Amino acid sequence: MLSIIICTYNRYNYLYNVLKSIAENDFSLSEYEIVLVNNNSTDGTDTESERFRRDFPQVAFRYVVEKNQGLSHARNRGIAEAKGDILIYVDDDALVNKEFLRSYADFFAQYPQAAAAGGAILPIYETAEPKWMSHFTKQLITGYLYLGNQTKKFGKRHYPGGGNAAYRKEVFGKIGLFNVDLGRKGESLIGAEEKDIFDKMTAQGMEFYYLPNAILYHIIPESKLTKEYFNRLTFAIGKSERIRTLNISKKKFRSRLFSELVKWCATCVLFFAYLISFQPQKGMKLLAFRWNVSKGLLLDNP
Repeated sequence: MLSIIICTYNRYNYLYNVLKSIAENDFSLSEYEIVLVNNNSTDGTDTESERFRRDFPQVAFRYVVEKNQGLSHARNRGIAEAKGDILIYVDDDALVNKEFLRSYADFFAQYPQAAAAGGAILPIYETAEPKWMSHFTKQLITGYLYLGNQTKKFGKRHYPGGGNAAYRKEVFGKIGLFNVDLGRKGESLIGAEEKDIFDKMTAQGMEFYYLPNAILYHIIPESKLTKEYFNRLTFAIGKSERIRTLNISKKKFRSRLFSELVKWCATCVLFFAYLISFQPQKGMKLLAFRWNVSKGLLLDNP
């Protein structure tokens, strides 16, 4: 059985549509449930949840409130509430394709050695894509993930996007739950809880795969394309890495600092490549990205 877990915080204007896109999948109603975890929303989340329940009474739908603020707390509550043996996390500001559930169900049946999987993530912009957006910043801002049209293992240091990822429930009994020191809390943009989980899985030799036919369309509002949001997010990436690595060891943190130096070299190369190809906006945004991440690694506040 599949348990689709949606953790939500003040996204009522997107919530009904993501629930509807799941309910309209071509998949047996008896083989899945939806678990919606409300992490203290103050908007119309309750109303939209009830609207979905009325419109799709045939769907097994459970609504719970997690009072501990933070995405990791909400993710962990979803694990505790789920009745299925396959847990699929779906972002609350997204849509899924009609083959989404079937793709995951068929994959886990056919690949018993797989501990987890993740599908493609494609952005839908509410406004035009900005000129400064590059392959690298697109992944950062939108979660963009596309590795072709074949099922394959994720490569070294690569893993599914958190908004479209599935796990065998037994995984969490072996490696533990999501780290509550990581993950977004209210308006905070701290993350890295998925990276932390997949690093632990890798250390235990667990396999995770890319599924091309389980597609999530991530809706990107204009507010996520502003300079202020970009700076907050990229600083939070660095801060998240500092928290994550120091939780492991000081040696791990020093190793992350060294890798940041390597990333600076790559960023400078890319900057000049964009410069000579007459795309300076993309190059400047990459420099800003690297600068903010480095500050987050080293400072408590920007």
